[in-house]
Amino acid sequence: MTTTSAPGTPSGGPAAPAARPPFDPELDAALVVLAEYISPGVTADMIPALRERNALFPAASDEQLTRGGAFDVTERRVPGPDGAPQISLLICRPSATLVPVPAIYNIHGGGMIMGDNRMGMAELVERAEELGAAVISVEYRLAPQTPHPGPVEDCYAGLAWTAAHAGELGIDPARIVVAGGSAGGGLAAAVALLARDRGGPALAAQLLMCPMLDDRNDSVSAAQMAGLGVWDRTANETGWTALLGPDRGGPDVSPYAAPARAADLSGLPPAFIDVGSAETFRDEAVAYASRIWQAGGVAELHVWPGGFHGFAGLAPHAAVSRAANAAPWNWLHRVLAA
Repeated sequence: MTTTSAPGTPSGGPAAPAARPPFDPELDAALVVLAEYISPGVTADMIPALRERNALFPAASDEQLTRGGAFDVTERRVPGPDGAPQISLLICRPSATLVPVPAIYNIHGGGMIMGDNRMGMAELVERAEELGAAVISVEYRLAPQTPHPGPVEDCYAGLAWTAAHAGELGIDPARIVVAGGSAGGGLAAAVALLARDRGGPALAAQLLMCPMLDDRNDSVSAAQMAGLGVWDRTANETGWTALLGPDRGGPDVSPYAAPARAADLSGLPPAFIDVGSAETFRDEAVAYASRIWQAGGVAELHVWPGGFHGFAGLAPHAAVSRAANAAPWNWLHRVLAA
């Protein structure tokens, strides 16, 4: 029996279609357990509690991140956007090599409203070790306390500093990859747009995993998955409203806030985009990949059958999660070797 909860229906949102893609059976079973920790219909009053650490999102310690001495781990305070506070970069670099290495510039998820630069880092550094890559994870200010453009400008400032200090950091400036999941995936896409439009750091690739791209929240997949999974359209409205306030869904939203709004997706670095078939972000992720191809760009798209939002991290032992967790790194091996 599929896990459900009370439907979340934002004001003015479309009615849920009668049919929807089923959850993968292993993932459906995982949702029963996850329901103790996660409600799909996040509302603004829940934000303070969501920011508290819990068993699902533990902070990665420096000891974990060193991976037995394989990485040197430091945290640096670097200049933020003009007129804004400094930002923190968590820097994990392979310790056994003196030659410049590729770098993954990581932007954490959390719906624009929660998370920090240690979220998901233990798993990310494990993958980076296989690639021989460094990981630089940025701490950006969260909405609603810091609305757009604060979060994306923090992320861009950290990227610009990283590229400018590549020699000091021991990374190859020609092999910097911007990466993120969920809200981090949306911010990563926005940073790639900013880098293109400002003539900023030349990115080797962008990894956009289950990315949060479109503030309009009006897709078929958003309606299909109302009240289901771990992040539904009520939660999506909460996150986007925290970032954009009353402008959410209106005609004047910047593409650097919501990359789905970009009129031109040409000239971007190669993209890896993945998403579950049974999640809110399915249609916007598919549309973004399609528009990159239409603009003559390079993208690899995976739609994982029966996947809910964030399934690969929240239920990593499921067969579909194992495939989803391997795919971006297999792709990145190819891109960085080209």
